[in-house]
Amino acid sequence: LPGTVAMYTCFSFSFLLRSNIAKGTELGRIADKYIKEGKLVPDIYITKCILSELEQIRSHSWLLDGFPRTREQADDLWEQERIDSVINLDVPFEVIIDRIQSRWVHLPSGRVYNVGFNDPKEPGRDDVTGEPLSQRPDDNPVAVRKRLEVYDACTKPINEYFERKGVLATFKGSTTDEIWPHVQKYLETKL
Repeated sequence: LPGTVAMYTCFSFSFLLRSNIAKGTELGRIADKYIKEGKLVPDIYITKCILSELEQIRSHSWLLDGFPRTREQADDLWEQERIDSVINLDVPFEVIIDRIQSRWVHLPSGRVYNVGFNDPKEPGRDDVTGEPLSQRPDDNPVAVRKRLEVYDACTKPINEYFERKGVLATFKGSTTDEIWPHVQKYLETKL
């Protein structure tokens, strides 16, 4: 989801993948198969997609959400791009599972709502367009727990890798209100 955070162009990799799935692109068809099984999409497809997006914004500062997810992706990104910061948000798994199970999405825009946390103004409807919201098929407890276990196993070596490079900053907490002020302050030091 292209956007801005503290003057950075921001890409949500999961939104980029879902956009490819919705459009029926080759990457989308491949990714859909893996996602429905609760697996990560192979590195070769992910890295190609991200590097292609970054090529289009080469002259801007950028922030990636959800990438890299493997050591191989981290290596490829480090070799291709200048990276001055990697932000790791350390949130307890149970908090993540609860949020994902209550997540509703406006598929055309990628806007996300969470019942009890970030409710839409009208239940089941997007705040901007009024169109219906959907729950993603991969947001069931079994698939979510499996994704988190895979994510945890993959993230530790990535964090160690970027820590050795001297660019890792970790922020711990359970809520956006708790974590965001620290992240925002950190990003402001990088401008």
